[in-house]
Amino acid sequence: MAPARWFPAPACALLLLLLPLARAATPAKSPSSSSSSAVFQLNGDVYPTGHYYVTMNIGDPAKPYFLDIDTGSDLTWLQCDAPCQSCNKVPHPLYKPTKNKLVPCAASICTTLHSAQSPNKKCAVPQQCDYQIKYTDSASSLGVLVTDNFTLPLRNSSSVRPSFTFGCGYDQQVGKNGVVQATTDGLLGLGKGSVSLVSQLKVLGITKNVLGHCLSTNGGGFLFFGDNVVPTSRATWVPMVRSTSGNYYSPGSGTLYFDRRSLGVKPMEVVFDSGSTYTYFAAQPYQATVSALKAGLSKSLQQVSDPSLPLCWKGQKVFKSVSDVKNDFKSLFLSFVKNSVLEIPPENYLIVTKNGNACLGILDGSAAKLTFNIIGDITMQDQLIIYDNERGQLGWIRGSCSRSTKSIMSSFP
Repeated sequence: MAPARWFPAPACALLLLLLPLARAATPAKSPSSSSSSAVFQLNGDVYPTGHYYVTMNIGDPAKPYFLDIDTGSDLTWLQCDAPCQSCNKVPHPLYKPTKNKLVPCAASICTTLHSAQSPNKKCAVPQQCDYQIKYTDSASSLGVLVTDNFTLPLRNSSSVRPSFTFGCGYDQQVGKNGVVQATTDGLLGLGKGSVSLVSQLKVLGITKNVLGHCLSTNGGGFLFFGDNVVPTSRATWVPMVRSTSGNYYSPGSGTLYFDRRSLGVKPMEVVFDSGSTYTYFAAQPYQATVSALKAGLSKSLQQVSDPSLPLCWKGQKVFKSVSDVKNDFKSLFLSFVKNSVLEIPPENYLIVTKNGNACLGILDGSAAKLTFNIIGDITMQDQLIIYDNERGQLGWIRGSCSRSTKSIMSSFP
């Protein structure tokens, strides 16, 4: 099973960075161009990789790092040689900070981070800003904040090198799955909080506080920051609401339908989280979904055990892709305010494993001790998902995400 993930919990007692202490460098302002947009290509997939990631070039000289894109958390962090106390195997050499990159405790971004993690948090050492983030699978990252430059590829074919603040993680703990995501060097925090990368770009005057992603069922896709690539006319828009479960991107509560028939469960609050591989429903909607799916299946499909996911079926022949089995399943729908509907066709809730079985990519959130419902990567595939913090709205448009960025954007006028 791919890692379930990654929602921050309040920080615990923090360790000290082993670097000599120094004042942090002041971030250099980049040229003001708030109408600009930046576009990144993505790699990864739902299965078997378990996440989508972006390559970011960070530092002077710039070095590449793979970062898991996560709209469910705010802080970006890299595994860091500070020196490292506990680090996992990663694809690139560990980020190595210099003394003048440290963010001091008195910096406003440190105060903001600590107030979000724990109201009573105090710095152990004034010259540095400690952080610790825990995730739902009990994984964690502990370190200090640093400021460094990174390359931002603008849509007009130019690029800028702004500075941004992120976590230098020198102590990573593996979660319950006991495996390490060796395909990434860290995490790109794209949440609503002021420490997220997109919020920092807004403050620097580079892009507006708008982001979006297009995740392909064939792997890859793209990520963008800024609002001048947003195809507003074709998007289904829903107002963002304040999630009762935290500061997450949420369209509020939706009514769940199967094959356009109500499943009879009360409206369910959902959040959009690109850091979650699969979609999670609370116990009642999950059981209702499973019952409806099973009731509609043909006798040619038999339930089978598969190590990839809890609920799987085999056919008379080995499945090679979801296309081989999708006609045996029906679409789910979530209906939000103003009759805004998110369709979840079989392609957005099924995977085909290496064993040739079709498995349900909607999981029981109560088993993962979640108190809310998550729309994860599997359900966001082949849809342009737009998080517009300027206007306080979420949008989506269905379309293929497997082509080049330029051709994809031209198909979303």
